[in-house]
This record gives sequence, structure tokens and C-alpha cells, in this order.
Amino acid sequence: MLYQLGIGSNQGDRAANLSRGQRLLREAGITTQSSSALYETEPVGLKDQPWFLNQVLAVETALLPMPLLEEIKRIEKQMGRTPAPVDGPRLIDIDILLAGDEIVDCIHLQIPHPRLTERKFVLVPLAEIAASTIHPLQQRTIQELKAECPDPSLVRPHFRPDSHSDD
Repeated sequence: MLYQLGIGSNQGDRAANLSRGQRLLREAGITTQSSSALYETEPVGLKDQPWFLNQVLAVETALLPMPLLEEIKRIEKQMGRTPAPVDGPRLIDIDILLAGDEIVDCIHLQIPHPRLTERKFVLVPLAEIAASTIHPLQQRTIQELKAECPDPSLVRPHFRPDSHSDD
């Protein structure tokens, strides 16, 4: 199944955290098909914290949505993520944004991600790799949703001074 995942970090070496998260996903049998550029993003909600580094991945896996969520939570914990306030700082944050045209609505998981349409830090990188994808509830493309997004927060390309990674 093809999923779009949002991945972000605003603690420590943010780029290394994203790279390690992708490596752990790969080691769990979750294959990245494509990835957006990295974006430096202004915190939403709790403003008094470092800016985030965000990216969106299109991944392929045999896992159904709930087992995928469990694997993501295991990876976040393995990387040292601890409970934090809503919209607070995160060493790593991996969210399931979309799962094709599937809709999941249960207590621990909602797909499409319920705040996807309200967040430029998700829509900008998502539109980069899936602009023509139709949001299964809104019935509009990701590009259209990005253009209509009322979120005023800043999202800018992140340029790394080096090009190495631990991949």
C-alpha cells in the first residue's frame, strides 16, 4: 500500500534525525518511493520553540494502517521520542497523512490526517510530491488545498551546507 508520511524534528541535529527516521523505516520494510525537499518551518501552536525541519515521504509497505502506526510509534520511541505537549518540541515526529483513497476513523488513528488541510508545513512538501493527489474527504487536489490554506506560518526550503547523510 502507498502512504504519504510527514516527518519532522526540531531538536538536536534535525536533518540527522530525519535521515535516521527514514533509515529505520527502511529497516522495518517500509520503502521510500519519493521524498520532498527539506523545509524549515515555523512552529505552529506553541511558538516558543526552535523551528522544525519537515519533509514528506511517499512510502510503500505491506502493512495496513494500524500496524503501520504501531511500527511508526516503535521507531519514534527507539529514536528517543518522549511525551511532549501538543504542538511542542519533538526529536522526531512521523505522521500518516494519506493512504491512497482510504479513510480510517478510529480513536488512535485518522486518515487522512485530520489537520492536514490546515498546515502549510505539511501541504507545501506534500504538494511537491503529490500535487494532483485527491484528498479523499475534501475531494480536491493537494495543490488546491495548499493554495487555499489559511495557515500564515512560514515554510521555506532548507539548504544544508553539506550533502552527506547516514543512508
